[in-house]
Amino acid sequence: MRIVVCRLDEFPPGERRIVQAGRRSIGVFRVGDRFYAINNYCPHQGGPLCLGRTKPWVSSSGPGEFVLAEDDALLACPWHGWEYDLATGQSFLGPGEPPVRTYEVSVEPDAAPGAEARNGRMPGPYVADTFPVHVEDAYVVVETTPRPAAEPGVRAVAGGSE
Repeated sequence: MRIVVCRLDEFPPGERRIVQAGRRSIGVFRVGDRFYAINNYCPHQGGPLCLGRTKPWVSSSGPGEFVLAEDDALLACPWHGWEYDLATGQSFLGPGEPPVRTYEVSVEPDAAPGAEARNGRMPGPYVADTFPVHVEDAYVVVETTPRPAAEPGVRAVAGGSE
């Protein structure tokens, strides 16, 4: 299943979106120019994981010295603070705890397969049902029988049809 989250320009760095896909809730995070998607369910006690704080990795070369990574890559559950790696879902608390499921994220120039730009506008992922319309003796008629492929609407012409 593919889920279109939003346009890239509507998702600034440091933001997150929580999307619903059937019964599944997924958090999508933009960290700098990287995107991560992770299940919104903490394996520890079922908390809403993606509502938690993000934090950078911390490393130390010795006592009293530490370095923070540039980008946030850890997610802490809001219920108990258990931390998970956004990239792998790995937990860093509770030995043997299962990781959180992560998902692949891509940035695509157009989310609708086969879509072409028209007048500078890109079609969205949804397509409405359309029906041919023609004029018969001054009555406007809409045909609702299934047809093999979508066709653009037919224009009515005075005295007949196209």
